[in-house]
Amino acid sequence: MEQTDLSLRFELKQTSPHFCKATIIIPKEVSRKAYEQAVLAQQKSARAYGFNKKNVPVEYIKKHFEFNIKKHLQEFLFKYFALSFLHQEIKAQKLNIAGDPRLTDIAIHTDNDSSFHFDISLFPKIEFQNWKYYPFKAPKRKNYKDLDRQVDTFMKSERRCMKENSSSTAEIEDWVSFDIWLIDEHNNPIFGTHRENLWIKIGDEEADQEFQTLFLEKQIGDIFYAAQDTIQEYFGSQIGSNYHFGIQIKDIVKYSFFCFEKFKRQFRLKTKKEIARRLIEVFSYRNDVSQRHAMVDEAFKLMLSKYKFDVPNYLILRQQQKILELLQQNPDYHVYKNQKDFKDQVRKLSKKQIKEIILIDQLANKENINATDEDIVCYLNLTKRPRMKEFIYFKIPNTTVEGQEMPISSEIIRKQCTREKTLNYVIYHFTRK
Repeated sequence: MEQTDLSLRFELKQTSPHFCKATIIIPKEVSRKAYEQAVLAQQKSARAYGFNKKNVPVEYIKKHFEFNIKKHLQEFLFKYFALSFLHQEIKAQKLNIAGDPRLTDIAIHTDNDSSFHFDISLFPKIEFQNWKYYPFKAPKRKNYKDLDRQVDTFMKSERRCMKENSSSTAEIEDWVSFDIWLIDEHNNPIFGTHRENLWIKIGDEEADQEFQTLFLEKQIGDIFYAAQDTIQEYFGSQIGSNYHFGIQIKDIVKYSFFCFEKFKRQFRLKTKKEIARRLIEVFSYRNDVSQRHAMVDEAFKLMLSKYKFDVPNYLILRQQQKILELLQQNPDYHVYKNQKDFKDQVRKLSKKQIKEIILIDQLANKENINATDEDIVCYLNLTKRPRMKEFIYFKIPNTTVEGQEMPISSEIIRKQCTREKTLNYVIYHFTRK
């Protein structure tokens, strides 16, 4: 089959200056194949009066399990095809969006194209001019000699860890990047050359055992086949899918040591002295705020003072909901909630975050900044140590579900990584002598 038969399409229709509708079209050949696989998978586990298990006729499955199968296809086609493609197209077309796209409708067909429909809020273009030359006063570090000793100890400790941990295979707490594709009983790919790229952090809890079994001791380049329930659950929770997948390890970010080479590349550093100076930013605190975080706040404050704009109330309300969901996971949530100005503070934070995201996304589009796979590796390198996480301002969503680590699309990480890369680009130019 020609690859063009499997190519997704992206259609965009602007309905007003501030809104557009996006449609991702899944070709009928893909829809048909996905439907056939879902029916076969359901046949393996279905129980029906008068039939032996695994011998339930296909026509019976199609008739009596139609609703569940179509619900499953909505989830599977979205996770396996539409999600990554949506993020890729938004970036490729440099859409100046505000907030996240909202899935409004799904049309699943077994003998025709299927489609996913999104509402997207647009934001007026920000006309950036000579921003690199704005006068910027970077927050100063504290001049405690003990901070230099802490940084020196950290660097020596991590370099020692690197020497002592030479394993190239995946271990507990490592981040693993892998391509995954659906296969038939002969290990042939179902959807041609299409592969979905995911990342997973190998957790150390009992709930993580299936993923541990799947990835531990694997190394970059390894190809293997799997049908674990945890992989099935990522692509669909509606029915027991019983799919078989091909998997190839693409990269591993080791937890056992902090990689200074990646750190140097990420922040354009050349010498040990420059590394130490940058590390000081997350060791030096003033009023419980790190020098790094203070620098980010000042950079945004400067940019937003030069490019003033208001954001619609509905965007603020959506961001408030995200903040509240995060706060509710905090053990001190009820303490915060009982404070007199809690609602006002949440609203102020929501408005601030929305403005920052709009500004940084538009600047990334203007400066043609895109996060590469190597940028993602450098970004994840910072997640290994609590102190190093202070270098990350735009964090990826929580990857645990009921205490279990689950895969996350590389495109979701790439979006946050692009924002982080753009922020580092801004600070680099503001602080360059």
